[in-house]
Amino acid sequence: MGVAEKVRELVRPYRGKPTELIQALHRVQSVLGWLPREAQEAVAEVLGVPASQVRGVVTFYHFFRTKPAGKHTIRVCLGTACHVRGGERVLNAICDELEVKPGETSVDGKFSVEVVRCLGCCGLAPVMMIDEEVYGRLDPTKARRIVREFS
Repeated sequence: MGVAEKVRELVRPYRGKPTELIQALHRVQSVLGWLPREAQEAVAEVLGVPASQVRGVVTFYHFFRTKPAGKHTIRVCLGTACHVRGGERVLNAICDELEVKPGETSVDGKFSVEVVRCLGCCGLAPVMMIDEEVYGRLDPTKARRIVREFS
């Protein structure tokens, strides 16, 4: 079964319901891990909305991915506490280590790097998460060392 056929099957419950676009996209992404153009077009077809509308929603909301995610997701906090305590330097070190920009996936497919505004761990600032594990009181050297342990 190709991507388009799989997507049509996934979003069948939303057929002709354009108000369910975000829910349908979430469902597709939860199965595929991302939203390739072919999947977006299939969602548009089933819901009866223009493909441009689907693309607009996908690119507007940060939680939708238009590229495959890495095996591990690194979320670096740049909320107020983390920013003040060097979160930007931590982010730059991680991006330099992996040769990516925020929002990208490493060439080897191991890591995706995301920027978030708060992880709820302000007392540990600056912080990052790798998958579901929180790492706090970071500096660039410590962040690089942690990332290397996953490699």
